[in-house]
Amino acid sequence: MENRTIAALLVSTMLFGGCAVENEDKVDKLFSDYSGIGMPGAAVLVVRDGQPVLTRVYGLADVASNVAITADTNFRLASLTKQFTAMCVLMLVDRGKLTLEHRITDVFADFPEYGRNVSIRNLLQHTSGLIDYEDFVPEDSPVQVTDSGVLDIMRQQDTLYFEPGTQYRYSNSGYAVLAMMVEKVSGQPFAGFLHANIFQPLGMNTTVAYQDGISVVSNRAYGYTVDESGVSGSDQSPWSAVLGDGGIYSSLNDLFKWDQALYTERLIPAGLFEQALTPNLEDYGFGWRIDDFHGYRRMHHSGSTSGFRNFIQRFPEQRLTVIALTNRRDPEVDPLAESVARLYLGSGEIRN
Repeated sequence: MENRTIAALLVSTMLFGGCAVENEDKVDKLFSDYSGIGMPGAAVLVVRDGQPVLTRVYGLADVASNVAITADTNFRLASLTKQFTAMCVLMLVDRGKLTLEHRITDVFADFPEYGRNVSIRNLLQHTSGLIDYEDFVPEDSPVQVTDSGVLDIMRQQDTLYFEPGTQYRYSNSGYAVLAMMVEKVSGQPFAGFLHANIFQPLGMNTTVAYQDGISVVSNRAYGYTVDESGVSGSDQSPWSAVLGDGGIYSSLNDLFKWDQALYTERLIPAGLFEQALTPNLEDYGFGWRIDDFHGYRRMHHSGSTSGFRNFIQRFPEQRLTVIALTNRRDPEVDPLAESVARLYLGSGEIRN
């Protein structure tokens, strides 16, 4: 047995170890714009077969204090949060507290009549037709809206963009409403439900759904804009306090634990999770997009807000995950992360 183990390690080293430095150099070249002196940066993780095979960090988490980014730096995930919100809903489905066909009015009896036509499935898949809450909160608003505020905005509406289930329209409103459903049905604050049911059990010890004045983000990355005039703060917007659509902060090290848990039934049964990975309109499932990437089945999501651009992609059959987190408004990080994925899938040359 010992000899076979040693032999397997030698084979692994021959297959992957020899190209490890070369891969690091290629990834460094891809992310060279993030490594300048005094610049906000990025964190990149590649996981294969349950092990981190590449971790690269660049630039500063806090430019003013000259704090470097590490694998423990917590970035605002923006819409990567939606996979966690969807998981909360599925956990309540698994416990018999909700069904995917429950309507908004089944949870909130005082919701307007139009909510009788909007199911939880519609909300998860962005086929609800809910009005965008951002249109009611100006970009220069001095007060941030919260999930409960979004629910109040939805209560003031009397129409939808379209009949639920007939079209796809990406909806942050829908995920804020889902967060409030989790809160109502569980009897816990949404942030508390996340902590007690996902973060704490998985050992994601510094991940938090951040609420100003209530919680603290340790090892926090601040968001920035980089342009011809230099580096300027771009950390918050009037919409940044909404949790369900984008309010979680997390790090590479904690997201590794999340990624690995998704291969197990620690949170929900595999059959229920597979429903989350069943694409509907525009390849969207429940908090994930599912598509074909160079012949490989992929689940992925981007996250963009203020001064953060993030991307996660998982290839479950290949046991490969690529995560890229950045704390600057531009450029979009998706193409860079996809180049890293091509490198590790062996699907051709990376593209800078």
